[in-house]
Amino acid sequence: MSKYKIFVDGAVGTTGLRIHERLSQAEDIELLTLPEVQRKDLNARLTKLAEADLTFLCLPDEASKELVANAPSDARICDTSTAHRVNADWVYGFAELTGQTEKIRKANRVAIPGCHATGYIALVRPLVEMGILSADYPLSCQSLTGYSGGGKSMIADYENPNRVDALNAPRVYGLALKHKHLPEMQMLTQMKIPPIFTPVVADFYSGMLVTVPLPISALQAVKSGEEITKLFADYYQNSKLITVHTFQDLPEDGMLSANAYSGKDSLDIFVYGNDDQILLVARFDNLGKGASGAAVQCMNIMLGRDEISGLEI
Repeated sequence: MSKYKIFVDGAVGTTGLRIHERLSQAEDIELLTLPEVQRKDLNARLTKLAEADLTFLCLPDEASKELVANAPSDARICDTSTAHRVNADWVYGFAELTGQTEKIRKANRVAIPGCHATGYIALVRPLVEMGILSADYPLSCQSLTGYSGGGKSMIADYENPNRVDALNAPRVYGLALKHKHLPEMQMLTQMKIPPIFTPVVADFYSGMLVTVPLPISALQAVKSGEEITKLFADYYQNSKLITVHTFQDLPEDGMLSANAYSGKDSLDIFVYGNDDQILLVARFDNLGKGASGAAVQCMNIMLGRDEISGLEI
């Protein structure tokens, strides 16, 4: 049986390691690797890219831009960095959006969504697309994430036995309201302005809860959380990775845990609220559907494999 040759450039980082782990168990995939001494050698990396049927870039933005600038146009690349997510020459790798799977299937360049952006887009894009929410409505969004989202440096800080006391409590960041995910959050939801976005990191390894509050009065043609839930269910009815829960679906203790989907590649949507206000919630793993899971999903689509092959649902 012939195998797909896959190169993970940056396989030592959290996202790259997770992709490598997912693919190493596949019988139809051969993972191409480089010796440690060549890990940052541009020519060696380009040689592997030329051998590969598809390359994942799990690199800082500038390193991704450098490799792409030197890669042939027909090389199939999935970039997990921020570098190309709002680039018109790239396809955005959120397969569940209307028409997006076919765009990914035909693409040579696919930008994998950011973790915070994934939850926000999943909640807002269907409402704007269906004319339920005006594109000029001022939204706010809070996103609670595990510390693995900060990469190897933040992981080391949190897992240091002598860490500072500040890491024992949740911490709000992005205080200048210029988080790097905001451009894609605005563009992919078709909103005229970005949301007021509050990211929070807390003392758990991985998982996310992204929340968007809305008054019922902001919505057009619907008057209840039940109706919004049905709209989401209809929009994502063919998705293998997104599940829409029934309105007001609560755990026994009445709370949603942000780390419940740690290790998984799927995403759940919840709708809560009352007669006047609703709360939209997306729960998933920042390293799963928020990073490596979405990357493997896009690879599967691009190569004609089963969309969820190798993923943890």
